[in-house]
Amino acid sequence: MYFDVNRLSGLLLIFFVHGLVYAGLLLKRGVQTDTASDKWLSFFLLLSVLYICPYMLGFAGWYNGNECLECRNFLFYMPLQHALLMGPVIYFYTQSLLNPGFKFTKKQLFHFAPGILYVVWTIIVAVVDRLILKKYYLMDGQNDPDFDDWYVVLGLVSFLIYLIKSITYYTNYRKFIVQELSFADSLQFKWIGNFLIGCLIYFFSTLIMYLLYLLGINLLYSQTWWYYMLFAIVFYYIAISGYSFSIETKKSFQLDFLKYQMPGLLAAPEITTEDASFELIEQTKEQKQDQADYEGWQLKILNAVKDEEMFKDPELTLTDLAKHLGTNSSVLSKIINRAFQMNFNDFINRYRVEEVKKQLQNPKNASLTIMSLAYDAGFNSKATFNRAFKKHTGENPSKYQIVNN
Repeated sequence: MYFDVNRLSGLLLIFFVHGLVYAGLLLKRGVQTDTASDKWLSFFLLLSVLYICPYMLGFAGWYNGNECLECRNFLFYMPLQHALLMGPVIYFYTQSLLNPGFKFTKKQLFHFAPGILYVVWTIIVAVVDRLILKKYYLMDGQNDPDFDDWYVVLGLVSFLIYLIKSITYYTNYRKFIVQELSFADSLQFKWIGNFLIGCLIYFFSTLIMYLLYLLGINLLYSQTWWYYMLFAIVFYYIAISGYSFSIETKKSFQLDFLKYQMPGLLAAPEITTEDASFELIEQTKEQKQDQADYEGWQLKILNAVKDEEMFKDPELTLTDLAKHLGTNSSVLSKIINRAFQMNFNDFINRYRVEEVKKQLQNPKNASLTIMSLAYDAGFNSKATFNRAFKKHTGENPSKYQIVNN
């Protein structure tokens, strides 16, 4: 098959091949381990390598009908750029990675309807022109439909909508886990943040290219190569990082993170005084009962976490504590935020840090490593321990360690 290998087409070809390889590897792993996030990322990489095809093949001479008319017709009739599909794929990849309990349902297929309709239309065009009429009819034979203005704009709008939804989902997820999990640091999934930044780079670079076109600044065909090269580098980084990234837990959440609202850090109830006499205002029975319940819950929480040492459970969740206390996690989250002015993750880690400090100052533990004491206190990783210790004390744990002479 005709392919003019040169500096421009050759470099894009390298990223094209590597992208296909990683898409295949992710799909294989996703099927073997039944991991939805790997399958979604594989789909994204496939769409990405297809996205650079028109310019990779264009620089290889495929748009030059004099050299290979069938090559040119292939580019015109084959849909290769699928911005209408990329947005939903990013959105569902984000959900499937952050929440293994997420299940894609048939009702959610409507997200892919615009992209599917475009593919169906291109099939109709190809059948009518190539098989029935055997001439250019629905296609003008001069322009690639993948670059029509309406399609580019619609693709950008769709991509932006789903990118915003993905960022919102990720942001709310991070807010939620510090309220629900005592091991939130291990589930921050910072890779998703980097992935979404890569998607933002694609969006804004595409937007800049189109704005230049609207302003009448027509770049040379060879100059636009840099845009596709940038996109190739971005998706290659996503391919390598996404494949090497491993999920540390299968923790599932029955929650729509798009609608999640973090409980506010409310101040404890205050007893007001009259301006003139400074005498205490008589509280109603309801206010007194609320105050008693509030103080009662504080004692119950402290007893369970501190005295019963529930903080030493490295997998402790707000739901676990709520069940232990005979209430629900929503109520308990509000009480902790209100009573202790911190989220659940910080609240539990504070006791873990204090436990480590106490054990470090015990001469009997002088021969033990800091991390062994940290694990005994409930921390599940060195990175989490170091961050929590620095946050709660502002110092390094070695300062508290007693060393045998």
